[in-house]
Amino acid sequence: MTRRVSLWTTMVLLQLVGPADMNDTPRVSFTLGSPSRALTRFTSAQDGNTTTLLLSDDGDTLFVGARDAILSLDVRQASSMVLKGRLDWSPSEKDLDDCTMKGKRKTDCSNFVRVLQVLNSTHMYACGTFAFSPRCTYINSETFSLMTDPSGKQEEGRGRCPYDPYQRNTAIVVDGELYTATVADYHGNWPVISRHLSEGSRVDLKLDDMLGWVEDPTFISSTYVPSEEKVYFFFSEVGREYDFIDKLTVSRVAQVCTSDIGGQRTLQKRWTTFAKAQLLCHSDGELPYNVIEDVVTLPPAEGASADDTLFYGIFSSQWSVNSGRSAVCVFRLGDVKAVFAGNYKALNRDTLRWSSRIQEKIARPGECGLHSASDNALRFVKENFLAEENVHPVGQRLAMVSADQLYSNIAAQRVTAADGRNYTVLYLLTDSGLLHKVVLLDDGPHVVEEVRLFPEPQPVKSLLLSISKGAVFVGSAEGVLKVPVANCSFYWSCAECVLARDPFCGWDPSLHACAEISSIRANVGQDVEGGNVSKACMAPMNPSPRSTFTQQRPVNVSCLPGELVTVSLNEVVRLRCPEASRLARRHWKRPNSRLSPDLYLQQADGSLQFLATPSTLGPYLCLSEENGYEQILVAFQVKQKSNPTPMPAATPSHAYGQPTTHVWVGPRRVDIKENGKEGSMPTVTQESTSENSHKTSRKVNFTFRPNSWAETDSVNRAGGDTNQRMDTPCYLKELVVVSVLLVLCVSALLTAALYGLRQRCRSRTVPQSCSRRDPERGAAPQEREALRSQSPHATSKHNGQAHNGHAGKGTISLGNGVVNGSNGHLPNTPI
Repeated sequence: MTRRVSLWTTMVLLQLVGPADMNDTPRVSFTLGSPSRALTRFTSAQDGNTTTLLLSDDGDTLFVGARDAILSLDVRQASSMVLKGRLDWSPSEKDLDDCTMKGKRKTDCSNFVRVLQVLNSTHMYACGTFAFSPRCTYINSETFSLMTDPSGKQEEGRGRCPYDPYQRNTAIVVDGELYTATVADYHGNWPVISRHLSEGSRVDLKLDDMLGWVEDPTFISSTYVPSEEKVYFFFSEVGREYDFIDKLTVSRVAQVCTSDIGGQRTLQKRWTTFAKAQLLCHSDGELPYNVIEDVVTLPPAEGASADDTLFYGIFSSQWSVNSGRSAVCVFRLGDVKAVFAGNYKALNRDTLRWSSRIQEKIARPGECGLHSASDNALRFVKENFLAEENVHPVGQRLAMVSADQLYSNIAAQRVTAADGRNYTVLYLLTDSGLLHKVVLLDDGPHVVEEVRLFPEPQPVKSLLLSISKGAVFVGSAEGVLKVPVANCSFYWSCAECVLARDPFCGWDPSLHACAEISSIRANVGQDVEGGNVSKACMAPMNPSPRSTFTQQRPVNVSCLPGELVTVSLNEVVRLRCPEASRLARRHWKRPNSRLSPDLYLQQADGSLQFLATPSTLGPYLCLSEENGYEQILVAFQVKQKSNPTPMPAATPSHAYGQPTTHVWVGPRRVDIKENGKEGSMPTVTQESTSENSHKTSRKVNFTFRPNSWAETDSVNRAGGDTNQRMDTPCYLKELVVVSVLLVLCVSALLTAALYGLRQRCRSRTVPQSCSRRDPERGAAPQEREALRSQSPHATSKHNGQAHNGHAGKGTISLGNGVVNGSNGHLPNTPI
């Protein structure tokens, strides 16, 4: 009772402590179907649930276990997956009727292939649910055909494949023998870990039915370690060793020896080397992530000890405080071996409770070769199969925590960077259809990119890495996807290539491009650990399109070419800024000016909003800062619009041998000329413009590089010649001075006109002052003629156009620099 209260108190206190957050924000994200991230997709209208994947030894063929079929795909080409063959393996009508008679849905009564393994050099082995009556078969790898016995019957798959297609299982073939972990009954209440297809003196083995060696497990994965001659199984189950109020789920690793042949009298046809231990994925002061979701094995580096074999696992939590979060923990084989070599708990068969064993060991549980041990020793290992110690993660810490994603599948590989250092790259598949590529660094994980694979979350998925093909294969209910592991051409400059911190990619100074380091001969620009641009990009190279704000030579930033925006005064202007990466911080600058918060509003999306006034006209620069490196994202020239005039045809800058200029619209790049080499020239087309429009705009269609950061759509841009040189004279100050003088002159003229009008009104008598009556009303014809002759002008001009005298209000005519005031009325026009 004391232990129960203590454990309950600990859990409550830990729930009050929030988990430690890590930076799991992807640096860049690619939407579904983005041309910047190439994906290859295979779908078949008649084949669904393509989730069981197997790659051939040469890596050229991908075998897919689907619903009622097994597919063979040619994956030799990097950008295609071609169907080579299809084996129909569907239940008969009688099998389907029997399944539905048992109360199962007809869609679940199909044959879902759940086991697909290479048996030897000529054959494969497959098992399927087969309408809730599992079946297994052999497949000829050379002819890709099903093989059955002379009677046409197939092997029973009980204990090798689950009945229910929604139940998880794992299987692996070692030396022609099949090791499986699944459930062996229709209701899914009989979990088994067994060996099949044994020949000669070897016999098939399984767990003892009455021992309760596993408690309501969910089998996840299995792997074979040749140096240990052991198969390791990973699963989660109910932890009976904890006397807790609710059922506590724990994650386990179990082992069996491939040399095990069972006991002679005790444990006949049963495992004598079965042992299990708890995997503890947690950090100090936090609740553990106790539910294992997937595990992948990473072999040791060349020349390293077999004990350095690593197991990378995804864990979730049953506790509400960690709801919606996933953690990645890595375990070392040497630590697993040490736990299995230690002490074991003892199970009391009467009370079914575990206790620490005090008496001397009679045998060492989990040790290979116990099949020839005495009955007394076998009875000891029969009751002592749970290791007392737990397996802790490497470094006693979590390798990664995702705050807002639930990971479902994992793949891992070791990549050697340009400096010779090895980095671990993880591929994590989320339950919402996202693929995260993560590199593990000394200071924590770095999510290089995020790729959306499916429009909607998929219920069943699988992930398979092919190092030889440089791609990961994703199996889903709707088809199979092939995702290249490297996407180096996406990064347009040395700075972006280095900031990506992708161990696959480096800057090639000879080609001025980001490429895979295996193809670069010398002077690779790369810094995976630090992402230091100034260090990795020191080699002489052409200036980056998004060049750093501090150039090696002085640049008149006020005349920096960019997107020209023409506006009217007192108009709200909004300048948009692209996002270089989700880890960069964007900010705006003006030359020799401060962006006062009273005049400027910087939005959360990076855009800048302000009111167009003479003081806010001029150049604007949007910059990003990431990892200490600052670069220009986009430049704007905000000018007051004038009367629309025909625009002269743009003359290519390379016709005059001008230096390089880079025009930026959003994150796109247009190379006009660079070091004497011609680039892609923009095509300019003038749109029709009305007088009442607020902005005058042009549409510029650019020819972008294939590795452009953004989508290659046509962009609406403001008018202005974008081919101007960097040293073009700038008339910003002159424009401001002329505008101020013009405003002062107009104000003075208006004041003089109003003063004259006021004096004329005072000079009249009170009844006649500012009379609203027509001065011609009641007058004789001679008087009317005299009044007409006294009118200053019969017509006037307004905004450069002639108007009749009876067209509107009184006017002030400006001629020869003299102000001529009127009496405030036009002839024959009452006010």
